[in-house]
Amino acid sequence: MTADQHVLNHRERIIQGKENWWFLGAGGVARLSDRHLASGGALAPRAERQLRAQGLYVVAPRRSYSLTVLTTTACNLGCGYCFQNVAQDEGSGSRPPRIAQARLTSSRITSVLEFARRQMAAAELEKLHIMLFGGEPLLNPRGCRELLARAADYGLTDAAMTSNLTLLTPEIARELADLGLRSVQVTFDGAQPDHDLIRIRRSGGGTYDAIVANLAAASAAAPEIVWSLRVNVSHRNVEGIDALLEQLAGAVDPACCRVYFARVGDVGIGYLNGARHDEDLVARFCRWQRRAVDLGFIATRPRAHTPCATCQAGVGRYGAVVNADGTLSSCWETAGKPDWQVGTVTGGYRPAEQISGRWIACEDTYQYGDERRAVVSFHDAVDADLLDYLHATGRL
Repeated sequence: MTADQHVLNHRERIIQGKENWWFLGAGGVARLSDRHLASGGALAPRAERQLRAQGLYVVAPRRSYSLTVLTTTACNLGCGYCFQNVAQDEGSGSRPPRIAQARLTSSRITSVLEFARRQMAAAELEKLHIMLFGGEPLLNPRGCRELLARAADYGLTDAAMTSNLTLLTPEIARELADLGLRSVQVTFDGAQPDHDLIRIRRSGGGTYDAIVANLAAASAAAPEIVWSLRVNVSHRNVEGIDALLEQLAGAVDPACCRVYFARVGDVGIGYLNGARHDEDLVARFCRWQRRAVDLGFIATRPRAHTPCATCQAGVGRYGAVVNADGTLSSCWETAGKPDWQVGTVTGGYRPAEQISGRWIACEDTYQYGDERRAVVSFHDAVDADLLDYLHATGRL
């Protein structure tokens, strides 16, 4: 990934289902048969013309600037795989060393929003989307509220948040929803026994019961929020994920929750995951996805290769990641990490020659222990099965 790329290049996908092929383009999904394909698996010219005529290649114009802001770099959990750790806990406990602490202040909010205004003007965008990030953003609830409240004058249309949910109350959920919060991502690490050994407080103790209780209460207080439940997958929890889905469906309203599954990788801090991208894991992912759909959870639809507006569209053209201290990074994964800053909100981005080695895109730093081809084949198989199932059950 180069720092001077300025075009959002969507790449179409053609993946094979059990009885047909699937085309995934920027404009949607189409079901294909063998006659639509030429030799080598490429689209036949006539099929491509038809898909283009139907708008499946059309990329929607960028309408808003995506601003990710770390309201704090501190976190109350000690998850061993976190990309904000700088090493593993030498005592095998719950306190891995982390990036330096910083906290978003009122004066910094002014600098962040003025930076966003300049970037939006350069890209000719009038709408703003904010992601509240951390650390754990709710360790600074005042910063979250003030940022969203003041962003209304800068074109804020909606906001999202990535949170561990251990600190969320119905009152905070309602306040943030009134200020534009519309989606929240929270992570589960398997069924309760596994989760409570992995997603652990830095002070010690599991978090499963608190997260589920807070999710249920907050969703009742702020029904407009959609909850994105990320289920981390590793050899430590793979056997309990079937049970997790049943547990969650009995504790929260599946109709307001989106579920997706992600194998955990290592960002160079020594986190080991023995789960491989093999046929067994494909079968598990497919089974989990189908069960989630049957339980009433919102399905995460497979899509074309869609570039990240923040790290894959040039230097801050359509989005930015801002640390609580006002430094800029190319991606969530390097925010707050020493020697990875690419500028500041007051001074802007550094010259291209100074940041080319520091500009990374999503998951560039992740190591999965498998060849790239195996990872791609894994995702194609899992996505094809979900499309097959949604089509067969009339949900596509």
